[in-house]
Amino acid sequence: MEISAAGRLEVRITAADVGKRVSVRRLTDPGVTEGKFTDTVGVLTSWDDGVLVITRKSGDSVRIDASSLVAGKVVPPAPARRRGPAASFEELSRIAARAWRPVESERLGDWELRAASGFTRRANSVLPLGDPGLPLDAALDAVRRWYAERGLPAYAQTATGAEGTQELLCGELERRGWVREVTAELWIGALAPLADVAAPDAGASVSSAPSAPSVVLARSADEAWLSRYQRKGVSEVALKVLGSGPSVWFATVPGASGEAPAAIGRCVVDGRWAGFAAVEVDPAWRRRGLATTVMAALARRALDEGASAAWLQVEADNAGARALYGRLGLGAHHAYHHYREPREASS
Repeated sequence: MEISAAGRLEVRITAADVGKRVSVRRLTDPGVTEGKFTDTVGVLTSWDDGVLVITRKSGDSVRIDASSLVAGKVVPPAPARRRGPAASFEELSRIAARAWRPVESERLGDWELRAASGFTRRANSVLPLGDPGLPLDAALDAVRRWYAERGLPAYAQTATGAEGTQELLCGELERRGWVREVTAELWIGALAPLADVAAPDAGASVSSAPSAPSVVLARSADEAWLSRYQRKGVSEVALKVLGSGPSVWFATVPGASGEAPAAIGRCVVDGRWAGFAAVEVDPAWRRRGLATTVMAALARRALDEGASAAWLQVEADNAGARALYGRLGLGAHHAYHHYREPREASS
């Protein structure tokens, strides 16, 4: 907190600091001078009518009455990761977008409108990187019209929590009634350690794990792979999305004769990056090392193609996956969110 020469806490931010990363301290109960303090760090996304809105790196917005502030200052951007590959938010956003291509897309300035008959939000949302070439309200109107013409709700994919992310845009969407439906994180790490992993997941019974399970790699998702994939009834459109990307690989650990695979996974190699997705294990075979086995096989193939860094996306409430990826040396780079247009606008 900012402290004056006299030793008093001071508020050194104003409405002119909207868009900057700030740290503030406020009284939990403004009416009690000796009350408890609460600290908040994030991007100041608005300051109107005596109320501040600060967006944390998680994407959550905090409304603060200016009268409750006891200290505040502008702070440097979120520090870069101290380990793992160096990468910007924009680089990772474009890499992730190329790994999960829509069936149809169109440019709106620097924004990309994406559609795939509703198969996943990622392939059916606008990716607003840069300037749409229109004032924001006009751009959002154009987005809503484009999706309405295709019988789809309008979604916007935004990011928070790293240098250059879109806290201000998130704030503007929320002020216009857009609703955040899903939050996930994009994690990154070095690729080589993933390729070296061969031990069962923590907590597994080694004696109960399959002995040296074989992993079959293929360029397309066959019926066996799809039978394990969590999204059932996969359409031709979905197959196009799953098969999209610069260099796509599907991994399968065969199950018992006539049964669905014990585990599957997908990897897209794009330059130095290898993106992992759809790593799924039969519930009867979980905690026996199959997830790490699948990722190791895909990582080795990605290394052969010249990749050196790994990325993946994981939802905030998927504790099991987050624990696994943490053990493999990956960590969160930034959060991303899908905002849906106001219901009245889509009705």
